[in-house]
Amino acid sequence: MRLSDCHNIDDFRRLAKQRLPWPVFDYIDGAADDEVTKARNTSAFDTVDLVPDVLAGVGQIDASCQIMGRHSALPLVLSPTALQRAFHRDGERAVAQAAARFGIWFGISSLATHSIEEIAALTDGPKLFQLYVHKDQGLNASMIERCQAAGFDALALTVDTIVSGKRERCLRSGFTTPPRFSASSLWSYATRPRWTLDYVFGPKFRLPNLDGHVEEGSGKAVSIQDYFNTMLDTNMDWDTAARIRQDWGGTFALKGIMSAGDARKAVEIGADAIWISNHGGRQLDGSRAPFDQLTEIVEAVDGEIEIILDGGVRRGTHVLKSLAAGATAASGGRLYLYALAAAGQDGVERAVQILKEEIERGMRLMGVTSIDQLAPDRLRRR
Repeated sequence: MRLSDCHNIDDFRRLAKQRLPWPVFDYIDGAADDEVTKARNTSAFDTVDLVPDVLAGVGQIDASCQIMGRHSALPLVLSPTALQRAFHRDGERAVAQAAARFGIWFGISSLATHSIEEIAALTDGPKLFQLYVHKDQGLNASMIERCQAAGFDALALTVDTIVSGKRERCLRSGFTTPPRFSASSLWSYATRPRWTLDYVFGPKFRLPNLDGHVEEGSGKAVSIQDYFNTMLDTNMDWDTAARIRQDWGGTFALKGIMSAGDARKAVEIGADAIWISNHGGRQLDGSRAPFDQLTEIVEAVDGEIEIILDGGVRRGTHVLKSLAAGATAASGGRLYLYALAAAGQDGVERAVQILKEEIERGMRLMGVTSIDQLAPDRLRRR
């Protein structure tokens, strides 16, 4: 299978599975417990149908929008995800450059494998930093100050990861950061020589945004589950979020909101946006899909805050359904991580191009020339 054989996100998943050692692939692909929520995140889109209009004169369409004060060529955000150089040697650099080419938002994680400063220097396009609140308050302050100095456009505070979900695939494989070879996985690494050679002889794996504060993940191998359970601040609360918003002083979002009540609290502390997200099903298995919560949250905030629908997005029609239900934009991590793992920047660009074409084709078939014409009357529940 080659990159040219990929015509949808699931194709990229199959190619990534061929090219990655199985512990690394399972880290991307896996989720918590029985992975029920992960599956729901995508299947939830099947509970509603699009209702198209015809004869609408759709020769010229505009899929662009404003997201968190910046122009975006598509209503699509490449969500921040950790450890990207474990999937491809170019890691976040490849994603940043692909996002810049298409003029869309992307984000990097606190656990990114390229530094805040390096990523900022790559692009003038819209970019956000995703903050995990660590017990080390000096580390939290350092990351915020570095983002301010580097000119990041927004800060997204992740609020659903005070402890790790039970990611059983990672427990079985023994996946750590940095990745390490084990007897059970050695054959898988040996039969993926391109990945293995890039990892062994490429730039040293590190988490530069933690430099000077945390050894785990850069100099000391640790599982993500152990890292979250020992390093992150379980005392984080709404006062913490409000204080971080004040310290940041710029565009501020909360990532991981799933209830209408929490959405209202986000409005009350002055957040500019919320991500409706369950962390890709990687935290609380058995929770609802973000798309299933969207209408309730849209009604609760009544236009007072931007809403980004995150989770399970695999098709351009999923983006259109999210917008019709009231979201500002849609986002996802796996939708580009599979492509990154499969073929680096070329893979990410091909994945975004496919989604762009699906969004634009869907708009024409829906009879809309701009995304603000998508409204709840274009949806029907089954």
